[in-house]
Amino acid sequence: MNMSPPVKEIGLGAALLCAAGAVVSFILAYASTGCEFLIAVFFACLFPLARLRTRRLAYYFGLGIGFAIYTPHLLFFRAIFGWASIALWYILPFWLGLFVMLGRACLFRFGPVAWACLAPFLWTGLEFFRSELYYLRFSWLNAGYVFSGSAALHYLSAYGVYGIGFLLMAAVGAAHLRGRARRMGVALLTAAALYPAMIPAPRAGAQKTLRVAGVQMECPDSATVLAALDDTLAKFPGADVLVLSEYTFHRPVPDTIKAWCRAHGRYLVVGAEDPAPPSDYYDTAFVVDTNGAIAFRQAKCVPVQFMKDGLPARQQQLWDSPWGKIGLGVCYDDGYSRVTDELIRQGAQALIFPTMDITNWGEAQHLLHGRLASMRAAEYAVPIFRVCSSGVSQIIDGTGRVLSSAPFPGDGAMLAAEMPLPGQGRMPPDRWLARLSVAVAGALSGWLGVEAILQKVRGKARPGSEPV
Repeated sequence: MNMSPPVKEIGLGAALLCAAGAVVSFILAYASTGCEFLIAVFFACLFPLARLRTRRLAYYFGLGIGFAIYTPHLLFFRAIFGWASIALWYILPFWLGLFVMLGRACLFRFGPVAWACLAPFLWTGLEFFRSELYYLRFSWLNAGYVFSGSAALHYLSAYGVYGIGFLLMAAVGAAHLRGRARRMGVALLTAAALYPAMIPAPRAGAQKTLRVAGVQMECPDSATVLAALDDTLAKFPGADVLVLSEYTFHRPVPDTIKAWCRAHGRYLVVGAEDPAPPSDYYDTAFVVDTNGAIAFRQAKCVPVQFMKDGLPARQQQLWDSPWGKIGLGVCYDDGYSRVTDELIRQGAQALIFPTMDITNWGEAQHLLHGRLASMRAAEYAVPIFRVCSSGVSQIIDGTGRVLSSAPFPGDGAMLAAEMPLPGQGRMPPDRWLARLSVAVAGALSGWLGVEAILQKVRGKARPGSEPV
């Protein structure tokens, strides 16, 4: 028997207002610097939609909001995947629809207090699963990334990108509680708000400074690369390491490039293909040392789905450079915490990401991808250097502050900066919290799903249950 108190349903007019508020607040939060805290309004407008009259209505409202807020950012899929992008545009809205539908089931089954407590776990579990744990994983447009360019990034990043969403949804849930439950919720949130101020700063160690420079080029030939390296070194003669983009070469690193490194006494990080006989390859970031030899290589861990992007890396290791331990990833690897977390666990003091974002994918795609690196740098408190084929390239310090950048499309644009390497990075607490949330969301979904099936089989309607 359902002992939860009756739930007051939300009317269609009020639901439409909430949906409109969610759409407008999310769009403004992502579009305008200084408006990022409007993402809290997005959560506040989403939460009451759990009171919709039927689960079908709840799903369609969440789905509709998802299409309105996600699809405009993902129009670049059309240039990459063609007409198949229509199906892919459905993926992110699906998860938002599922959240609202499961939220409704939680609310009507367990009551308002349980829903307020479970909402942050359900949100984070679904967000982490859709971002990291299944074949179509795609972490962009996570609510936490809205703060990538914010003045509050250094503080908020201590929670981790998934932890930010958890806290915002928890705050909304606490606002809907009453009496003692609200006071307890406010006390817990106050303690959580103090967390970044209480954690110790990353250990500095015997800090070394790595001087880096890079240049943007899209599909260049060897002669163009050599000329660009000469120009970059002439402009930044103090650079210790030069970096070029992913797929600078659609073959192994040419001998002429190795000879350039030997002649100029410089290290080079460059994207090229590492053959995997008989007919495949690894999309790889190579390190060419000052003797012209391949000193290190790291293959891409997560090749792009539905594209010829090589085989996934068999392992991850760090480049033990003269300046410290440096982790390498390739392009979209920066979007998956399971990839970058492993580098930090191994002791990476800086991260370098050769990246290929093609010009015809458009500026919106390049800017959206650029949000990820600032959040990662601030989360781990280590500097990041990403060089893109056509922008937006970035050198970012351990607080998430951009030290230097090169614009879109910016063919031939150069950037350089000094990157002080910390003694060690840090791991944000949302990594275990997100996995706990996946377990909670999975168990909750299974429970509610089995209960709904049994209800249907028995042909009985639970008191207070929804009309179909």
